[in-house]
Amino acid sequence: MKYLRLLLLCVPFLLQSYETKTNTLKKNSGHWVSLFNGKDLTNWKPKIVGHSLGENFGNTFRVADKILSTRYNQYDSFNNRFGSLFYDKKFTNYRLKVEYRFVGELTPGAPTWGFRDGGVQYHCQPPATMGLNQQFPVCLEYNLLGGKETGERPTGEICASGMYVEMNGKRNTSYCTPPTVKRTFAGDQWVTAEIEVKDGKITHYVNGEQVLQFENPRFDSTHIEGKKFIIAGNDKVLDGYISLQSNSHPMDFKKIEIMEYY
Repeated sequence: MKYLRLLLLCVPFLLQSYETKTNTLKKNSGHWVSLFNGKDLTNWKPKIVGHSLGENFGNTFRVADKILSTRYNQYDSFNNRFGSLFYDKKFTNYRLKVEYRFVGELTPGAPTWGFRDGGVQYHCQPPATMGLNQQFPVCLEYNLLGGKETGERPTGEICASGMYVEMNGKRNTSYCTPPTVKRTFAGDQWVTAEIEVKDGKITHYVNGEQVLQFENPRFDSTHIEGKKFIIAGNDKVLDGYISLQSNSHPMDFKKIEIMEYY
């Protein structure tokens, strides 16, 4: 009887605590939050090939006039020094919005495919687990592409590094898969890329228009890095980190926002 009375006394406090937590989650859900403060790289960490996590070799990632940029003017040659700028929080269900543009010329020593090629990487492995000379994290990538003088070069394809996804119930068959709706943007114009991740279903948007959808990301057991994250046979990818690529062509980012779903 004594324990029953104690339990009855505790119930209101437990309900109040649950209600407070639920209300807090509801408040935080459905609102855009900026991941970039417009001043510096607070909460972001670079990882560049051949350099340790946190070392911003050649001032690759920099902030000026409220714009986060990738630049290579302090490189003697690009020399395959690919990089990623990681945000220091893991995300699960969300909508990410990034405004970007390509500027200038391709860096000397860069691969030819690097022309106006960048990326927003998500579901990334923890940055501290990347090898010193690992070129790209295990991740999914919204591939950012800029148009050439002529022809199509649509932005928004999905590239899977150490992972695979399903499209119309079938596993992707190539490293990168082009968007089903093709939109090409030439020159130095600003473009808005959005990624929605919700309960295993992922959608890519360009300037508010849906261009690609797929689902069920999994770690690739045949990939040298991806297989390391399969634990006790569980290969499902449920969450991960977000990062911006430094892929050899100068880029600008002026807005990086996220809306988390709870």
